[in-house]
Amino acid sequence: MKKERKTAKQILSGKPREVISVGPADAVLTALRLMAEKDVTTVLVLHGSNLVGILSQRDYARKVELAGRSAAETKVGEIMTTEVYYVTPQHTCEQCLALMHTRRIRHLPVMDSGQVIGVLSNSDVLEELILEDEQFISILEHDMLYLTVDTGGAY
Repeated sequence: MKKERKTAKQILSGKPREVISVGPADAVLTALRLMAEKDVTTVLVLHGSNLVGILSQRDYARKVELAGRSAAETKVGEIMTTEVYYVTPQHTCEQCLALMHTRRIRHLPVMDSGQVIGVLSNSDVLEELILEDEQFISILEHDMLYLTVDTGGAY
């Protein structure tokens, strides 16, 4: 029996579809306010509809606060992470988690035909994997119970 894993597209279908983003010319303070308003720790950086970076609270802490800079005077483009890893709608949960683990990242944009269609967090992916494993275990337990009852305990 093979475990079926959901794809990035299937996980996104159960989440709000809003892509929370700022532009590279926006002040870091604007990004921080948006993060607080939307209760997120990361925003995508879009230039038009093109993904050009990602900005996290960690970027802010390390590149603004610890550097003694001003969030109001620093532009997002000055501190954003420009090497953005992403997945396509067809990537599985396991593939997403593996990429997050190897690259030590917590958020993955999902890109389709060059456009961002959503973002997966490590929590989204881990919760889905746990749910899938629980369902798989339940199926196995049911099958074992059926085998035990059907065969009189001799399997």
